[in-house]
Amino acid sequence: MIFITGATGFLGHNLCPFLIERGHRLRALVRPTSDVGFLRELGVELAYGDVRDFESVERAVQGCRQVIHAAGKFRFWGRYEDFFGVNVQGTANVLEAAVQAGVERLIHISTIAVVGAPSTDQVLDEKIRCEPRDDYQNTKLDAEELIGMYHREAGLQTIILRAGAFYGPWGRYAFNRMFFEDPLKGLPMGIHHGKRVTFPVFVSDLVRAIETALAHGQPGEIYNVSGPNLTHAQVHETISRLAGMRAWRINPPGWGLIWLARFWTFLSRYTRREPYYSVNMTPYVFCDWNTTSDKAQRDLGFVPTSFEEGVRQTLAWYREQGIGPTHWFGRLVVRLWQRPGGAPGCG
Repeated sequence: MIFITGATGFLGHNLCPFLIERGHRLRALVRPTSDVGFLRELGVELAYGDVRDFESVERAVQGCRQVIHAAGKFRFWGRYEDFFGVNVQGTANVLEAAVQAGVERLIHISTIAVVGAPSTDQVLDEKIRCEPRDDYQNTKLDAEELIGMYHREAGLQTIILRAGAFYGPWGRYAFNRMFFEDPLKGLPMGIHHGKRVTFPVFVSDLVRAIETALAHGQPGEIYNVSGPNLTHAQVHETISRLAGMRAWRINPPGWGLIWLARFWTFLSRYTRREPYYSVNMTPYVFCDWNTTSDKAQRDLGFVPTSFEEGVRQTLAWYREQGIGPTHWFGRLVVRLWQRPGGAPGCG
């Protein structure tokens, strides 16, 4: 039996069906307010609780041999207490419960973003010095330190998978929103004319890496899991071509976007709503993320899906969900922006 946290999230929507198809038995920790219909259909055993509540985690993990800790709070804006509660305290609860239950192996899903704001000449491997810049990055790195401590001092077999910016079906935030949804809805924004380098990983590739790490990963190790590095221009070109749109983007001055993000973030103190462009997005879109997954390729046999194929599957999901231009302005822009002879992939 595998115990899973974060089963109802972006990753969980892809991970749980894959593991069930592979013959694994799953027990998922879910909140009472979560939509668990797809988990019931899959036959996943449900344990109600919250990673922030140790007693519910302790009960849920009993009898499980392996743990996939995929729960995490990822936003570009929010209160530190909320990030800490899920990413740090939640991880501590899962670790302690796993030790008490005699779990054999625990996979923790982290992020390459713990690096912080990399410089252009840096190659981001697992040994790079991490200098987190925001509450999300800080708390994810704190969680990694807890993972290492429990491995060394409690003898728990732990493996950390640092994911790239994952995209694919069931994603509506971050990479998916910026590179897929915004252009499809009439917001064809670009940064520095597409020169910056990003680090996408197709969510199905991360899912396969998780299963492999359960069986073959080296305890105590950290593995980057990311696809080929691509410039923003390459990402725009591939998505636009397969969606039947032009790859052209509006490229306002970088300083202007940063000041807009700062102002928007300032206003959020009073609106209590996440700004559409938060200042915390700056390192993700203005830095070059030259990552390497050589270690995962060597130890886990990780082979990323081509970006083009990942985009095809993601656009197909958007079509199935009916997600596309809904506002009159978005429909007008997409129609004007449509490539000759092409049709928007998510109309």
